[in-house]
Amino acid sequence: MPVLMITGTNTEVGKTVATAAVAAAALAAGRSVAVLKAAQTGVRPDERGDADEVARLAGPVTATELARYPEPLAPGTAARRAGMAPVHPQDVAEAAAKLATEHDLVLVEGAGGLLVRFDPAGGTLADAAALLGAPVLLVASAGLGTLNIAELSARELRGRGVELAGVVIGSWPAEPDLACRCNVSDLTEVTGAPLLGALPEGAGSLAPAAFRAAAPDWLAPRLDGTWDAEAFRVREAAGR
Repeated sequence: MPVLMITGTNTEVGKTVATAAVAAAALAAGRSVAVLKAAQTGVRPDERGDADEVARLAGPVTATELARYPEPLAPGTAARRAGMAPVHPQDVAEAAAKLATEHDLVLVEGAGGLLVRFDPAGGTLADAAALLGAPVLLVASAGLGTLNIAELSARELRGRGVELAGVVIGSWPAEPDLACRCNVSDLTEVTGAPLLGALPEGAGSLAPAAFRAAAPDWLAPRLDGTWDAEAFRVREAAGR
């Protein structure tokens, strides 16, 4: 799995922090890691972007972004409004493939959800994944409303012949409600993919050293972690 695409069920689901956790776990396993932000929106030139945040939390990764647009909109819309060139799926695929020749793992973080548009032709992260033959990791919210979007994302990927590697819950609350506890099982059922991790609420506010030490505990072995999905499912179903 030299290239892994990371998308979310929506914005603000913990995609960047999940990317940082995957990077930190891979680094702890002795792998070299690159992080590619396909299109950064809503950030000024002098501000830190998502790739920078991943590097801050995870450690020594190669962090890069293909384009940056000032307004917090879908990349295609932000590029058009700024009068700037858009990013195309081929650009993302080519950049990721080049990084993969120099690193053990390349994490490509999308913007928002799977079908957020990059360019006027409607190119998306799903298109870039198909070009590369790369699997996709879906970062989902924990609570009510997540199942529909997760299932739609999984169906879209299957229809394109793209592998859904699994699902990571981007922010698991300290006091999960009934919907959260049920979703631990239901997310795997509706997506047909394994649950590969659950990050605790507020993980991104940890000091970098604490974040790096804890990251493998939040992720399954496929993501270089030690997290046990079944043990987590049993514990949360019991309300403990």
